[in-house]
Amino acid sequence: MIYTVTFNPAIDYVVHTDAMQVGMVNRSRTEEIYYGGKGINVSMVLKELGLESRALGFVAGFTGAAIEKGVQAKGIATDFVHLQEGFSRINVKIKSGEETELNGQGPVIGAEAVTELFRKLDKLRDGDTIVLAGSIPSTMPSDTYEKILAHLKGKQIRTVVDATKDLLKNVLQYQPFLIKPNHYELGELFGVTLHSHSEIEAYARKLQEMGARNVLVSMAEQGALLLDEAGICHICGVCQGTVKNSVGAGDSMLAGFLAGLETGDYTDALKLGTAAGGATTFSEGLAERAEIDRLLLQL
Repeated sequence: MIYTVTFNPAIDYVVHTDAMQVGMVNRSRTEEIYYGGKGINVSMVLKELGLESRALGFVAGFTGAAIEKGVQAKGIATDFVHLQEGFSRINVKIKSGEETELNGQGPVIGAEAVTELFRKLDKLRDGDTIVLAGSIPSTMPSDTYEKILAHLKGKQIRTVVDATKDLLKNVLQYQPFLIKPNHYELGELFGVTLHSHSEIEAYARKLQEMGARNVLVSMAEQGALLLDEAGICHICGVCQGTVKNSVGAGDSMLAGFLAGLETGDYTDALKLGTAAGGATTFSEGLAERAEIDRLLLQL
Protein backbone atom coordinates (compact mmCIF):
# COMPACT_ATOMS: atom_id res chain seq x y z
CA MET A 1 0.00 0.00 0.00
CA ILE A 2 1.09 3.55 -0.70
CA TYR A 3 0.30 6.06 2.05
CA THR A 4 0.35 9.80 1.41
CA VAL A 5 0.50 12.39 4.19
CA THR A 6 -0.96 15.88 3.81
CA PHE A 7 -0.60 17.91 6.99
CA ASN A 8 -2.62 20.89 5.78
CA PRO A 9 -5.10 19.83 3.06
CA ALA A 10 -7.26 22.45 1.40
CA ILE A 11 -10.21 23.21 -0.76
CA ASP A 12 -8.78 24.99 -3.80
CA TYR A 13 -11.36 27.45 -5.13
CA VAL A 14 -10.27 28.44 -8.64
CA VAL A 15 -11.87 31.52 -10.17
CA HIS A 16 -11.44 32.58 -13.80
CA THR A 17 -12.21 36.23 -14.55
CA ASP A 18 -11.64 38.40 -17.60
CA ALA A 19 -10.14 41.27 -15.62
CA MET A 20 -9.12 41.63 -12.00
CA GLN A 21 -9.52 45.13 -10.57
CA VAL A 22 -8.32 45.70 -7.03
CA GLY A 23 -10.81 47.58 -4.87
CA MET A 24 -13.71 46.87 -7.24
CA VAL A 25 -16.42 44.21 -7.52
CA ASN A 26 -15.15 41.47 -9.81
CA ARG A 27 -17.29 38.72 -11.32
CA SER A 28 -16.12 35.26 -12.26
CA ARG A 29 -16.37 33.78 -15.73
CA THR A 30 -16.01 30.18 -14.60
CA GLU A 31 -15.17 28.46 -11.31
CA GLU A 32 -13.83 25.09 -10.17
CA ILE A 33 -13.30 23.41 -6.84
CA TYR A 34 -10.51 20.92 -6.18
CA TYR A 35 -9.55 19.02 -3.06
CA GLY A 36 -5.87 19.71 -2.70
CA GLY A 37 -2.66 19.41 -0.79
CA LYS A 38 0.49 17.78 -2.13
CA GLY A 39 -0.10 14.33 -0.67
CA ILE A 40 -3.72 14.30 -1.82
CA ASN A 41 -2.57 15.32 -5.30
CA VAL A 42 -0.23 12.31 -5.36
CA SER A 43 -3.10 10.02 -4.32
CA MET A 44 -5.37 11.47 -7.02
CA VAL A 45 -2.88 10.84 -9.83
CA LEU A 46 -1.98 7.40 -8.49
CA LYS A 47 -5.68 6.55 -8.76
CA GLU A 48 -5.70 7.73 -12.39
CA LEU A 49 -2.81 5.35 -13.02
CA GLY A 50 -4.56 2.41 -11.40
CA LEU A 51 -2.76 2.34 -8.05
CA GLU A 52 -4.49 2.33 -4.69
CA SER A 53 -3.31 4.58 -1.88
CA ARG A 54 -4.49 5.74 1.52
CA ALA A 55 -4.53 9.45 2.32
CA LEU A 56 -3.47 10.50 5.83
CA GLY A 57 -3.31 13.92 7.43
CA PHE A 58 -5.46 16.32 9.43
CA VAL A 59 -8.94 17.70 8.67
CA ALA A 60 -11.21 20.03 10.64
CA GLY A 61 -14.65 21.59 10.45
CA PHE A 62 -17.08 21.71 7.55
CA THR A 63 -14.30 22.22 5.02
CA GLY A 64 -12.44 19.20 6.39
CA ALA A 65 -15.59 17.11 6.03
CA ALA A 66 -15.93 18.30 2.41
CA ILE A 67 -12.29 17.41 1.67
CA GLU A 68 -12.67 13.94 3.15
CA LYS A 69 -15.90 13.29 1.28
CA GLY A 70 -14.47 14.65 -1.97
CA VAL A 71 -11.32 12.52 -1.79
CA GLN A 72 -13.34 9.41 -0.97
CA ALA A 73 -15.65 10.15 -3.91
CA LYS A 74 -12.59 9.80 -6.17
CA GLY A 75 -12.21 6.24 -4.89
CA ILE A 76 -9.31 7.00 -2.55
CA ALA A 77 -9.23 5.49 0.94
CA THR A 78 -8.67 7.98 3.78
CA ASP A 79 -7.58 7.75 7.39
CA PHE A 80 -7.48 11.38 8.48
CA VAL A 81 -7.06 12.66 12.01
CA HIS A 82 -10.18 14.72 12.82
CA LEU A 83 -9.40 17.90 14.73
CA GLN A 84 -12.01 19.18 17.17
CA GLU A 85 -11.47 22.89 16.54
CA GLY A 86 -10.96 25.15 13.55
CA PHE A 87 -11.51 24.32 9.90
CA SER A 88 -9.39 23.10 7.03
CA ARG A 89 -8.17 25.90 4.83
CA ILE A 90 -9.61 27.31 1.63
CA ASN A 91 -7.14 28.51 -1.01
CA VAL A 92 -8.47 31.03 -3.51
CA LYS A 93 -6.73 31.05 -6.89
CA ILE A 94 -7.71 33.86 -9.25
CA LYS A 95 -6.79 33.35 -12.89
CA SER A 96 -6.99 36.56 -14.87
CA GLY A 97 -4.10 36.69 -17.29
CA GLU A 98 -1.75 36.35 -14.34
CA GLU A 99 -2.50 33.95 -11.49
CA THR A 100 -3.06 35.34 -7.99
CA GLU A 101 -3.32 33.09 -4.96
CA LEU A 102 -4.61 33.66 -1.43
CA ASN A 103 -3.90 30.63 0.72
CA GLY A 104 -5.57 30.03 4.07
CA GLN A 105 -3.69 29.16 7.26
CA GLY A 106 -5.50 26.00 8.33
CA PRO A 107 -6.30 24.76 11.85
CA VAL A 108 -4.06 24.46 14.88
CA ILE A 109 -2.59 20.95 15.11
CA GLY A 110 -1.86 20.06 18.71
CA ALA A 111 0.36 17.43 20.30
CA GLU A 112 -2.53 14.97 20.83
CA ALA A 113 -3.42 15.08 17.12
CA VAL A 114 0.21 14.44 16.15
CA THR A 115 0.29 11.46 18.53
CA GLU A 116 -2.83 10.09 16.85
CA LEU A 117 -1.17 10.40 13.44
CA PHE A 118 1.80 8.38 14.70
CA ARG A 119 -0.59 5.67 15.89
CA LYS A 120 -1.95 5.48 12.36
CA LEU A 121 1.60 5.19 11.01
CA ASP A 122 2.04 2.07 13.12
CA LYS A 123 -0.29 0.33 10.65
CA LEU A 124 2.37 0.48 7.91
CA ARG A 125 3.97 -2.86 7.10
CA ASP A 126 7.10 -4.02 5.30
CA GLY A 127 6.82 -3.31 1.59
CA ASP A 128 4.58 -0.26 2.02
CA THR A 129 5.46 3.21 0.72
CA ILE A 130 4.90 6.52 2.52
CA VAL A 131 4.95 9.90 0.75
CA LEU A 132 5.66 13.02 2.83
CA ALA A 133 5.02 16.07 0.70
CA GLY A 134 4.93 19.80 1.32
CA SER A 135 5.64 22.14 4.18
CA ILE A 136 4.88 21.60 7.86
CA PRO A 137 2.24 23.92 9.40
CA SER A 138 3.64 26.44 11.87
CA THR A 139 1.63 24.87 14.70
CA MET A 140 3.51 21.56 14.36
CA PRO A 141 7.11 20.82 15.42
CA SER A 142 9.51 21.68 12.60
CA ASP A 143 11.23 18.29 12.94
CA THR A 144 8.05 16.29 12.29
CA TYR A 145 9.40 14.72 9.09
CA GLU A 146 12.50 13.58 10.93
CA LYS A 147 10.42 12.11 13.73
CA ILE A 148 8.25 10.20 11.25
CA LEU A 149 11.26 8.67 9.47
CA ALA A 150 12.85 7.82 12.80
CA HIS A 151 9.57 6.23 13.92
CA LEU A 152 9.53 4.02 10.81
CA LYS A 153 13.22 3.14 10.95
CA GLY A 154 13.79 -0.60 11.14
CA LYS A 155 10.82 -1.45 8.93
CA GLN A 156 11.23 -2.22 5.22
CA ILE A 157 9.22 0.81 4.13
CA ARG A 158 9.97 2.99 1.10
CA THR A 159 10.05 6.59 2.32
CA VAL A 160 9.52 9.40 -0.18
CA VAL A 161 10.08 13.05 0.73
CA ASP A 162 9.13 16.07 -1.39
CA ALA A 163 10.19 19.10 0.63
CA THR A 164 12.60 22.04 0.50
CA LYS A 165 15.53 23.60 2.36
CA ASP A 166 16.32 22.27 5.86
CA LEU A 167 13.10 20.25 5.90
CA LEU A 168 14.61 18.08 3.15
CA LYS A 169 18.24 18.25 4.25
CA ASN A 170 17.46 17.11 7.79
CA VAL A 171 15.79 13.85 6.70
CA LEU A 172 18.72 12.65 4.61
CA GLN A 173 20.29 10.97 7.64
CA TYR A 174 17.38 8.47 7.53
CA GLN A 175 18.25 7.44 3.95
CA PRO A 176 14.90 8.10 2.25
CA PHE A 177 14.17 5.94 -0.77
CA LEU A 178 13.38 8.96 -2.94
CA ILE A 179 13.57 12.74 -2.73
CA LYS A 180 12.25 15.11 -5.41
CA PRO A 181 13.62 18.66 -5.47
CA ASN A 182 13.35 20.78 -8.60
CA HIS A 183 16.56 22.25 -9.99
CA TYR A 184 15.98 25.59 -8.27
CA GLU A 185 15.37 23.93 -4.89
CA LEU A 186 18.44 21.74 -5.40
CA GLY A 187 20.61 24.79 -5.95
CA GLU A 188 19.00 26.58 -3.02
CA LEU A 189 20.11 23.77 -0.69
CA PHE A 190 23.75 24.56 -1.52
CA GLY A 191 23.53 28.30 -2.16
CA VAL A 192 24.23 28.03 -5.89
CA THR A 193 22.36 28.54 -9.18
CA LEU A 194 22.31 25.46 -11.40
CA HIS A 195 22.05 25.56 -15.18
CA SER A 196 23.47 22.50 -16.96
CA HIS A 197 22.67 18.82 -16.61
CA SER A 198 26.21 18.18 -15.40
CA GLU A 199 25.86 20.77 -12.61
CA ILE A 200 22.49 19.34 -11.54
CA GLU A 201 23.88 15.80 -11.56
CA ALA A 202 26.88 16.86 -9.46
CA TYR A 203 24.69 18.35 -6.73
CA ALA A 204 22.25 15.46 -6.88
CA ARG A 205 25.24 13.23 -6.09
CA LYS A 206 25.98 15.41 -3.05
CA LEU A 207 22.46 14.67 -1.76
CA GLN A 208 23.06 10.98 -2.42
CA GLU A 209 26.30 11.16 -0.44
CA MET A 210 24.30 12.73 2.40
CA GLY A 211 21.92 9.76 2.50
CA ALA A 212 19.28 9.91 -0.25
CA ARG A 213 18.99 6.67 -2.23
CA ASN A 214 17.31 8.08 -5.35
CA VAL A 215 17.22 11.75 -6.35
CA LEU A 216 14.58 12.87 -8.86
CA VAL A 217 15.05 16.45 -10.11
CA SER A 218 12.49 18.24 -12.25
CA MET A 219 14.20 20.78 -14.52
CA ALA A 220 11.33 22.75 -16.12
CA GLU A 221 11.96 23.11 -19.86
CA GLN A 222 15.07 20.90 -19.57
CA GLY A 223 12.99 17.85 -18.58
CA ALA A 224 13.89 15.68 -15.61
CA LEU A 225 16.96 13.96 -14.17
CA LEU A 226 17.09 10.86 -12.00
CA LEU A 227 20.17 9.74 -10.11
CA ASP A 228 19.29 6.20 -9.09
CA GLU A 229 20.59 4.23 -6.12
CA ALA A 230 23.16 2.47 -8.31
CA GLY A 231 24.66 5.85 -9.19
CA ILE A 232 23.33 5.81 -12.77
CA CYS A 233 22.09 9.14 -14.12
CA HIS A 234 18.95 9.07 -16.31
CA ILE A 235 17.70 12.10 -18.24
CA CYS A 236 14.27 12.49 -19.83
CA GLY A 237 13.20 15.26 -22.19
CA VAL A 238 10.19 17.50 -21.68
CA CYS A 239 6.71 16.95 -23.15
CA GLN A 240 5.30 19.46 -25.61
CA GLY A 241 2.02 21.29 -24.97
CA THR A 242 0.34 24.51 -23.88
CA VAL A 243 0.88 25.45 -20.24
CA LYS A 244 -2.43 25.96 -18.45
CA ASN A 245 -1.75 25.10 -14.83
CA SER A 246 1.07 25.57 -12.33
CA VAL A 247 -0.39 23.59 -9.43
CA GLY A 248 0.35 19.92 -8.79
CA ALA A 249 2.79 19.17 -11.62
CA GLY A 250 5.54 18.07 -9.25
CA ASP A 251 3.09 15.93 -7.26
CA SER A 252 1.91 14.35 -10.51
CA MET A 253 5.50 13.59 -11.54
CA LEU A 254 6.05 11.90 -8.20
CA ALA A 255 2.88 9.81 -8.58
CA GLY A 256 3.81 8.81 -12.12
CA PHE A 257 7.31 7.82 -11.03
CA LEU A 258 5.99 5.61 -8.22
CA ALA A 259 3.43 4.05 -10.55
CA GLY A 260 6.14 3.39 -13.13
CA LEU A 261 8.26 1.55 -10.58
CA GLU A 262 5.43 -0.92 -10.03
CA THR A 263 5.70 -2.31 -13.55
CA GLY A 264 9.04 -1.16 -14.94
CA ASP A 265 12.58 -0.02 -14.25
CA TYR A 266 13.90 3.43 -13.36
CA THR A 267 13.90 4.53 -17.01
CA ASP A 268 10.23 3.59 -17.39
CA ALA A 269 9.39 5.29 -14.09
CA LEU A 270 11.11 8.52 -15.13
CA LYS A 271 9.18 8.59 -18.42
CA LEU A 272 5.83 7.99 -16.75
CA GLY A 273 6.62 10.61 -14.11
CA THR A 274 7.53 13.13 -16.80
CA ALA A 275 4.34 12.40 -18.75
CA ALA A 276 2.18 12.71 -15.63
CA GLY A 277 3.78 16.02 -14.68
CA GLY A 278 3.27 17.33 -18.20
CA ALA A 279 -0.35 16.18 -18.26
CA THR A 280 -1.10 18.31 -15.20
CA THR A 281 0.79 21.29 -16.61
CA PHE A 282 -1.26 21.13 -19.81
CA SER A 283 -4.63 20.69 -18.03
CA GLU A 284 -6.88 22.87 -15.90
CA GLY A 285 -6.69 20.35 -13.05
CA LEU A 286 -4.66 17.28 -12.20
CA ALA A 287 -3.49 14.83 -14.86
CA GLU A 288 -5.94 12.37 -16.37
CA ARG A 289 -4.97 8.97 -17.73
CA ALA A 290 -5.75 9.70 -21.38
CA GLU A 291 -3.50 12.76 -21.45
CA ILE A 292 -0.72 10.94 -19.59
CA ASP A 293 -0.82 8.12 -22.15
CA ARG A 294 -0.78 10.61 -25.03
CA LEU A 295 2.25 12.46 -23.68
CA LEU A 296 4.05 9.22 -22.90
CA LEU A 297 4.24 8.59 -26.65
CA GLN A 298 6.36 11.75 -27.00
CA LEU A 299 9.12 10.39 -24.75
